[in-house]
Amino acid sequence: MKSAFVVGSIDVAELALWAFFLFFVSLIFWLRREDRREGYPLEDEINGFIETVGGPLSTALPKTFHLPFDRGTVVAPVGRAEGREPVDIAAKRFENFPGAPYVPTGNPLADGVGPASYANRAKWPDQDAHGRARIVPISTEGHISVWSGNRDPRGMQVIAADGKIAGTVTDIWIDRAEHQVRYLSVQTTSGKTVLAPMAMATVSAAGVTIDAINAADYDGVPQLESATEITRYEEERVIGYFGGGYLYANAGRQEPFL
Repeated sequence: MKSAFVVGSIDVAELALWAFFLFFVSLIFWLRREDRREGYPLEDEINGFIETVGGPLSTALPKTFHLPFDRGTVVAPVGRAEGREPVDIAAKRFENFPGAPYVPTGNPLADGVGPASYANRAKWPDQDAHGRARIVPISTEGHISVWSGNRDPRGMQVIAADGKIAGTVTDIWIDRAEHQVRYLSVQTTSGKTVLAPMAMATVSAAGVTIDAINAADYDGVPQLESATEITRYEEERVIGYFGGGYLYANAGRQEPFL
């Protein structure tokens, strides 16, 4: 009787290589579909026509995401046919050629262009694991305080990009999930109360320096609907306003360094 081999002619290494190859191709196929849940279909830069969606490799199947704390559901992708329209911004193309930059046509700090751009996020506050508003004034949190080893910015003057006094820090807004300062509440010289991102501020013995915008720009900072919480929608606009100042606050910032 001749010797019989059940698996003697199977090359296990070759099977493993082919299995890995099929897995890798399938992974790329899945990733290329999943990354098209937002921002697609694309538009032509010049005429605004909608480009073709493409085949199955370029089309993600609709998926429903259930938001926490009874915030409802979100379906993605959502095309224009379902009501998602592009956001109109106050900007125009610098030159009429593909890839040409856009320049703001109104207030560059609020027009949503370049570093001042923002996303239309949800109009409710970011929440912690317990469903509470995550970013709140420290004055509403009795068990959180400024560490004695750090300077407390409350009561300090805010020095703007032009070296002028923009106002006075009246409160600090903290992330009570991570115990970090996120915003400074600033009362401007005209009496308005606005928020300034702490990440753009430097606290020293001389005061709080925020070199993003000039003193006169503080009165135009987007306002909040509530005095005790900030929505994600409002956060985008506040940060976009200050971020835009690094390019648009002064004419010299828009010129090349060399």
